Amino acid sequence: MSQQRTPEPWVGHALRQLKLVVPGGLATYYLGVWPEFWRTVMGLNGSLARTGALAAGGLGLTTVVLFIYILVLPLTAGEEPDYRSWRKSPVLSSVIPVLTASIVLGWLTAVSVLGQWSSLGYLRGVIGVSSTYALTFGLLGLIPVPKTKHKTRSA
Repeated sequence: MSQQRTPEPWVGHALRQLKLVVPGGLATYYLGVWPEFWRTVMGLNGSLARTGALAAGGLGLTTVVLFIYILVLPLTAGEEPDYRSWRKSPVLSSVIPVLTASIVLGWLTAVSVLGQWSSLGYLRGVIGVSSTYALTFGLLGLIPVPKTKHKTRSA
């Protein structure tokens, strides 16, 4: 008798995340997004471009920090928040709008900077920044988060 082995839940999750990491990493590398971004940060594409690149980098860092904060929230609060009704949570209702704004503004700023002041241009800038974001979100999704017990709500 052959027994069917079911994969561990984290294996399936890791494979789903790798669907973001691998294409995002390959496209980011192929297009040369990081060297072009660092050239801009160093001021080689002009001072206004440098300011924009620093703003995009700051917004990207804000996005990563807020994502990690949301991931470790169950550890700090001792219970897993109800992400589906995040508007009712005092913490999530303030963090998620800021996270959303940092994602959108960071992406737009990075695309504008790379499109206007780099050799990538707008089309490759959009693809490159989107690939970088996919890579980042995929890597963030690989961070293991311990499960906590759900709090049961009384009616």
